[in-house]
Amino acid sequence: MYFFFGFFILFCIIFCVLNHHRKKHIICKVRNMDNCEKVCTLNELLRPFGFSYLLDQDIVTSRQDAWQREFGYCALFDKTAPHFNMVFDCEPIYFNYHGKTWLIEFWKGQYGINTGGEIGIYHADCILSPQQYDRALFHSVSDEEMLYMSMQLFYKCRLLFSIRGVRWWLTGFDVGHFCEPGDLTMKISVTFPNACMLKAFLDGLIHSGYPECSLCVCDLTVCFTFARPYTTQHRPGFCSWLSQLENRLFCSIYLYITRPFCCTLDKLLYLYYFLPACFRHLLRFRRCRKQKCPRHGRRC
Repeated sequence: MYFFFGFFILFCIIFCVLNHHRKKHIICKVRNMDNCEKVCTLNELLRPFGFSYLLDQDIVTSRQDAWQREFGYCALFDKTAPHFNMVFDCEPIYFNYHGKTWLIEFWKGQYGINTGGEIGIYHADCILSPQQYDRALFHSVSDEEMLYMSMQLFYKCRLLFSIRGVRWWLTGFDVGHFCEPGDLTMKISVTFPNACMLKAFLDGLIHSGYPECSLCVCDLTVCFTFARPYTTQHRPGFCSWLSQLENRLFCSIYLYITRPFCCTLDKLLYLYYFLPACFRHLLRFRRCRKQKCPRHGRRC
């Protein structure tokens, strides 16, 4: 018995020594890479997940050709999100335009160990009644239908990031930051191609509960603040609390493991080289099981 106990202790010591040497080697490897090489490497790793890294903002954002585009949106995604460690405020704005029911939705909150925000643009194939909204599948808009949008996300009045562009899905995720959705404020602007579509969207905002005085319109652009959602949130209390408990724990573990580095770029590369399985889990949004893993090119 003493022999096996001594053997186990020796094995643990050898494992710790080898692991320490491996960690030092990976730290040196990451530090010896220049920023251009780091960004290119990380973006190649993020590409299969539908994301890319923005060096100037130090955030992860969605790609224009993200695989999520082909799945569109349905209300079930939001209702089941807490079961997959996504706890957020959502604000779906429905409006009718050009023979279709459109949906422009905003999200802000905690996505695993990431604090982030999203704006998505979708439409149905026809005009829907309000009773059909929760059951309908909305398709992501085509390239010709994309809109110019901007988003500034604040955590307790501190700016986390600012991002803009002509997109169908505009996102930003601050990796390793924990928050409660109520502590986030999102300043949004959307530019429309014509006054008719702008008016339809404004009517949708007002119908959802936004006071007309809170909306700032300049030419074809509307600006407003998404703080407290006006629409009903279908978020199970206990499930959300449990998910946030896990998110806070995993966020602390991530920060502890990647503590040799300060910026997200270095932290993610270090995590990939040191614990590749954790890296893949970190960026896997589990709404869809058809997401691909970059390591083996097979479906998860």
